[in-house]
Amino acid sequence: MAGSRQLAVAALLLVAAAGVCTRLPPAGALGVNWGTMASHQLPPSSVVRMLQDNGIKKVKLFDADAGPLEALAGSGIEVMVAIPNIMLDMMTDYDTARDWVHKNVSAYNFDGGVNIKYVAVGNEPFLSSLNGTFLNVTFPALQNIQRALNEAGVGDTVKATVPLNADVYESPKDNPVPSAGRFRAEISGLMTEIVQFLNQSGAPFTVNIYPYLSLYGNAGFPLDFAFFDGTTSPVVDTNSGISYTNVFDANFDTLVSALNAAGVGGLPVMVGEVGWPTDGDKQATAAYAQRFYAGLLKKLASNAGTPLRANQYVEVYLFSLIDEDVKSVAPGNFERHWGIMRYDGQPKYAMDLTGQGRNTALVGARGVEYLPRAWCVLNANAPAESMSRLGDNVDYACSNADCTALSYGSTCGGLDAAGNASYAFNAYFQVQNQEVEACGFQGLAASTTQDPSTGTCNFSIQIETASSSSSAGPGRPLLVSLVLAFVVVVTL
Repeated sequence: MAGSRQLAVAALLLVAAAGVCTRLPPAGALGVNWGTMASHQLPPSSVVRMLQDNGIKKVKLFDADAGPLEALAGSGIEVMVAIPNIMLDMMTDYDTARDWVHKNVSAYNFDGGVNIKYVAVGNEPFLSSLNGTFLNVTFPALQNIQRALNEAGVGDTVKATVPLNADVYESPKDNPVPSAGRFRAEISGLMTEIVQFLNQSGAPFTVNIYPYLSLYGNAGFPLDFAFFDGTTSPVVDTNSGISYTNVFDANFDTLVSALNAAGVGGLPVMVGEVGWPTDGDKQATAAYAQRFYAGLLKKLASNAGTPLRANQYVEVYLFSLIDEDVKSVAPGNFERHWGIMRYDGQPKYAMDLTGQGRNTALVGARGVEYLPRAWCVLNANAPAESMSRLGDNVDYACSNADCTALSYGSTCGGLDAAGNASYAFNAYFQVQNQEVEACGFQGLAASTTQDPSTGTCNFSIQIETASSSSSAGPGRPLLVSLVLAFVVVVTL
């Protein structure tokens, strides 16, 4: 899920925001989001091979970086490239938009090149939390990009769309049902213009739906309503008589109703992001993620659609492919754990992309190379007087590395004070490519070759990248610390 998000609240809560696989869901409906906000990234060629090994034929990017695009050339995988929100204002100038299309679309449009199908113009630019920052630039940017695609001769096959969070539509408080869905009052006019333009250009409406966030943000939200395997308390739309058994369908149909009200009831809808995280919160677990995906994939395979769009396949991009350890955790510590694969491209749980419910594993990244088997832990022989500085050192480590697994209810949330410190020190040590100087912490830390992992808590060893191999070894300068937006405070 890209950047910050509003909570996806269902109609139930008044706001409707809410081996190689041989056969994927109908019409190749399944894709994945490929985010790259990681301190140690897998080589793009390895990621593309992993997509191919798993039969995944669609991928959504969050920019138009040359590395992934070059790796995708010749793969046949359908690609959505993206223009980040910070560039939307620039795209209101047509010449700039034309140049962007020439560089990032036309340049790859050749036999054996990249199969670009969509351009994502921004990412959730109308979030309430953004306070209207991109309200005046998104639609002009969308128009200019589609015009540039048309003039480049690829407009028939490449469509510009805007991935939007589900908080752009809602149901009124006095009638909180999907059939009453409308676009948010303060952006209703703008959204009507956008959806009519999408309808005219032949592009889909792209929405990000997160049942997990409905559960995360509301203590009284019924757990089973977030999944697809039935509920003891279905939500009945009193207008239509439709009974909803999961928040995804209720959310999606609230959007369908909003589109109907805007006069474009037949506009195709693509789910740009949907998924379940596996760490950083008590409900972000691998077991829940596995349950969620099993139901979602079965639904896609059945071609059932939703009550208001029955028997229509839904094009869906899972969020996401790989964990990203430097994402902002402003929405929550779970933000770094959305991947169906770990940071090293290895599967987290059994998952059958065909939706047949088989107990099968995804194919992991091949040929992954790791840093040496070494960890950094709390020094048991540290002088007693040094322990007064332990809290500050742990805070420093966690401000420059990912300690979200230490959150309450998370995989490492049960460690004691010494375990917390060891986890923090090791996280920093690995981010810094196991530099000798990175395991100092004023004498409070020491390196070890004995794995300190516990049954539920994994002390990771980072993967080796070109930069890590060139900087490894004693006496070399520390890498520049990663600047993160959030400091995890570890309770000792």
